[in-house]
Order: sequence, then C-alpha cells, then structure tokens
Amino acid sequence: MRPGRRPYARAYRSRTRRLLERHLAAMLVTALVSMGALLLSYREVQISAGEMRARGAPAVQGVAATQLALLRAHKEAEGSMRSGIADVVGAGARYENQLAAADQGLSRLSDVQIDGDRGRGVLETVNGVLTSYSSSITPGAVKYVSDEPMQKEKFAEAETLLTRKGTGVVPRLDVLQGNQMTRIGTLTTMSPVQWSGWAVAELGLLAMVLITLSALWVLRTRCGHSLDLCLLVSLLAVVFLATGPLIATSVTQDRLATARDGLIRIEQQAHDHRDLAGSQQAVTDMSTRVRAQLAAQGWQSGVYYGALAAGALIVLLPAVGIGRHLNADYWRTG
Repeated sequence: MRPGRRPYARAYRSRTRRLLERHLAAMLVTALVSMGALLLSYREVQISAGEMRARGAPAVQGVAATQLALLRAHKEAEGSMRSGIADVVGAGARYENQLAAADQGLSRLSDVQIDGDRGRGVLETVNGVLTSYSSSITPGAVKYVSDEPMQKEKFAEAETLLTRKGTGVVPRLDVLQGNQMTRIGTLTTMSPVQWSGWAVAELGLLAMVLITLSALWVLRTRCGHSLDLCLLVSLLAVVFLATGPLIATSVTQDRLATARDGLIRIEQQAHDHRDLAGSQQAVTDMSTRVRAQLAAQGWQSGVYYGALAAGALIVLLPAVGIGRHLNADYWRTG
C-alpha cells in the first residue's frame, strides 16, 4: 500500500509547496503596493501641513495685517491733518508706525506668499503704487499745511491710490489674498488622488491580513506546524499600518480644517474697516490660534518612521517565515 500512495503524497506535497509559494508571492506584492500607497499618501498630508505652517498661514495673515496697517496709517494721517498736529510732526507718529508695519508686512510677504510668480508680480506693483502714495501724502502733510485746498487734494490722491477699485493697493492685495485662499483650500482638502491612495493602501492591508491568515491556516493544517511567529508579528505590523497612519492623518486633516476656518475669519476681518485698531487686534489673536493649530506634532513624524519600520517588517517577515518552511520541508528535500 505504501508504494501506491507515494505518487499521491508527492502530488499533495507539490500542491502544498505551490500554495505556500503563491501565498508568499501574493504577500510580497500586496505589501509593496499597499506600503507605497500608504507612505506617499501620508507624506502628502504632512507636506501640506508643513506648507501651511511655514507659508500658507503667514501669507494670509500678512496680507490682512498689511491692508489694515495701510488703511489705519492713512486714517491716522487724516486725523493728524484735521487736528493740526501735521504742522509740527508731518503725518504723525502713528501714521509712521503703521506705515512701517505695512512695509515690514510686504517685505515678509515676498518670502511667504503662495501665489507664485503671479503673487510676486502683484507685490512688485503694490510697492510701486505705495511709492506714489507716499509722494502724494507726504507733501499734503508737510508742504501744504498752510494751503488747505491743496492739502485736501493731495490726501484725496493718496486715498485713491490706496483704495481705488481694481488698481489701488488694497484691491490688489485682495486679489492676491483670493488666490492664496484658493491655494489654502487645496492644501487643506484631500484630493481624489489622495483618497484613492488611501483606499489602495487600506484595501491592500486588508488583503494582507487575509493572505497572512490563510498562510497560517495552510501551515497548520497541511504542514502540521504551529503558529509561525514571523507571520504573527507581521500580522500585528499590518494592523498598526492600517490604523496608526490613518488616525494621524485624520488628526492632521482636522487641524488643517480648523486652521483654514481661522484663516477665512482673518480674511473677513481685514474687510471690517469700522474699527481698524480692533480689526488689527482680532487678526493678531486669530493668527496666534491658527499657529497653535498648525504647530508641528512630533508624534506624527514618529508615526511616519514607525510606518517605514512596519513596512519593512511586513515585507521581510513573511519571506523569512514562509521561506523557512519551504526550504526545510520542500525545496531542500527536492
């Protein structure tokens, strides 16, 4: 009877070997695909958060603060003119302080604005118009203090350069702000490509779990081996990959959405000209809250490196675990 069973035994061993080899190949391919999709998708969200923190939020806050500083500077100059202070100190110290704040804001904006070449063009034009603005308001505050009609004319020219629809400094900055807010919306919203990446990653990891469980079942029922430690550790790594980076991404997206809402309020506050000093303070306060929302979280970077390590495990451990059994039970024995 034994000689008669040998061909069947060899066929059974051959089918089991091929089954394990297919499991190993499927696990390696699935691990590589899901890990590639997961790491790319997770990294994209972290890059968006970094850009928001380093440039997006400062750029939006900078435009709003600059607009308000310019409008308040002009209001302070008009107040100095009406009160007669301009006879002694020109447009007034408050005007000078606000104009200096606006100049500093424009200087910072050239580094952080997120509208590319178009934004740089707007800022270059704004700086040119501001030069003309100073050329109008300075004579009005200093040279024509005894010539009221000419003084009013110069202040009117300056106000036109500041607020004229389409070509004034403030409307030009509005255009820049609108483009920046569009970019902010892109940075804080997951695109269809990103959603697809996460779907591929999670489905791949689910498939990895099922393949690993199937491989454990084959090893136990067909090969008589107890639970393989390498495959069990790999299974735990897959569970971490399916949950840890996803939770971290969800937290980051919530922070980005909250920061975006704060930036929208900052943009709206810049158009409230009833109380310019109050609007400036509100912009400062909201900017502080936005920065807190965007503060870098060390544990999120840790999750990324943890995902790299877990990804290496789900590639290497199945190869070690199944490869060891194949080598001992099938390959080496022919």
